[in-house]
Amino acid sequence: MTATPTASTAADQAATNPVDTKTFLITGGSGFLGINLIRYLLQRGHRIVSLDIAPFDYPERDQIQALVGDIRDPKAVDQAMAGVDVVVHTAAALPLYSPEDIYTTDIDGLRNVLQAALDHQVERVVHISSTAVYGIPDHHPLYEDDPLDGVGPYGEAKVIAEEICQEFRQKGMCIPIIRPKSFVGPERLGVFALLYDWAREGKNFPVLGSGNNRYQLLDVEDLCEAIYLVATGDCAKVNDVFNIGAKEFTTLKEDYQAVLDYAGHGKRIIPIPAAPAIWTLRLLEKLHLSPLYRWVYETVTEDSYVSIEKAERVLGFRPKYSNKEALIRNYQWYIEHLHEFQGKSGVSHRVPWKQGVLALAKLFF
Repeated sequence: MTATPTASTAADQAATNPVDTKTFLITGGSGFLGINLIRYLLQRGHRIVSLDIAPFDYPERDQIQALVGDIRDPKAVDQAMAGVDVVVHTAAALPLYSPEDIYTTDIDGLRNVLQAALDHQVERVVHISSTAVYGIPDHHPLYEDDPLDGVGPYGEAKVIAEEICQEFRQKGMCIPIIRPKSFVGPERLGVFALLYDWAREGKNFPVLGSGNNRYQLLDVEDLCEAIYLVATGDCAKVNDVFNIGAKEFTTLKEDYQAVLDYAGHGKRIIPIPAAPAIWTLRLLEKLHLSPLYRWVYETVTEDSYVSIEKAERVLGFRPKYSNKEALIRNYQWYIEHLHEFQGKSGVSHRVPWKQGVLALAKLFF
């Protein structure tokens, strides 16, 4: 179930008339977004350097220059930057990391990347931010000029990181900033593995509140297109901030139900009272018994969507996938690759997050 667009996207058109071959440095190249972006760029004939603290263990490892290093190490970043034309900075410590790792990676690491790019006279740096910079908003849709109010170490670090990007723009650098909604697709596990695991096992799946809130997601392929548009477009136009999300989405309950329907067990999304569940999740988070963190469970009951009008108007961005299509595409990949990650868990998007006490909840659904 994938969309069949009637017209080619701006990035597709660019691929048929490719720009000069560039050398891209992808920080966080071993991650979920990193590998999808690398595959996207390889298809368009570009050279790739990956810098990640984790080894690059994909089949494409012989097609790129894969470096193992920490963006918090200025020397490693400087070495990776040699001969690079464009940097796409995807590396980040996610919310389940310790506050120290989040601040040193998402703030200090970014500063190292930007300083090295400036020193090497790199053409531009695309910074992948997050809609977490908006905090827990009181209105929707959200626009790029809305106030920023990050929640928790991750949200706070993302806000500070954008401020650092502004500092380096004042030094003459071209630094497009992308704020994507939560994105899914091939290689994505993390918190979404909870839904896919319960769907596969034929369980009903609980959602906080009524589930009638509109919650926008994003397919990683559409995100790669947006990145490519700002990486290759006129710097005078793209040296700005852009929200990126799905064009078509309904309610959380309806979109998640599409996965259960596809799984074929006749199960349903089950709304549960939000207030007592949130208090319980707060306690479980403090006891390290749940993978869900505050920004997830305190926003999932509310509307959460951004305007992509600016990206459509300025970049020619045209998303291919709806929420439902993106979730089902990710679920298909999950089923096909289940044998590769069964028994594994962690805090990145590439492995399922530990379900903790939530695994016991499956007995009641």
